[in-house]
Amino acid sequence: MNEPVLSPQTANPDLLNPGTLELRDIHLPDPISWWPLAPGWWITLAIVLLIIAAVYFARKVYLGKQLSRDISAELEHIKQQYQQAENKPQLARDLSVLLRRANISYYPESHIAGLTGKHWLQHLDKSNDKAPADHLFQSETGEVLLSAPYLPDDADLDFDASILISLCESWLMSAHNKIQVVSR
Repeated sequence: MNEPVLSPQTANPDLLNPGTLELRDIHLPDPISWWPLAPGWWITLAIVLLIIAAVYFARKVYLGKQLSRDISAELEHIKQQYQQAENKPQLARDLSVLLRRANISYYPESHIAGLTGKHWLQHLDKSNDKAPADHLFQSETGEVLLSAPYLPDDADLDFDASILISLCESWLMSAHNKIQVVSR
């Protein structure tokens, strides 16, 4: 293979003369702007926001159910203690305290903590949708809750413990269901 040989006569004279050759500077492209975001960043942002929302709602549901689990466990503990000791003043005291704590937990932004006497029993009856008509807190059985926290363990109380327990259970279930509907 014969390659053509460049001779001074065949070569371009401008290429050989360094004074006539002008080189242009290298121009870099404009820097990439951070705005508007590329579609991948929008997708990433949407996924992060969805994860945050999912964690928030999952935590809210979990804590709502945790309160219900704690109150149910406490109620079962109170019932077991009563079955073992059959101490009616202790049962009434424990149920009274549990109802107070549950009310304050279920309705934290209300005036319930300050209710006493008949007003307390009226609130319990008003907020209990599952109570049978013949068993109300404003009855002889329910009124035991007013004095029980202040009585000694050996006090003689005459009330139907099963009615008081079922009344408290119905209130706790009714209040819990209302809170779940409101929080959703």
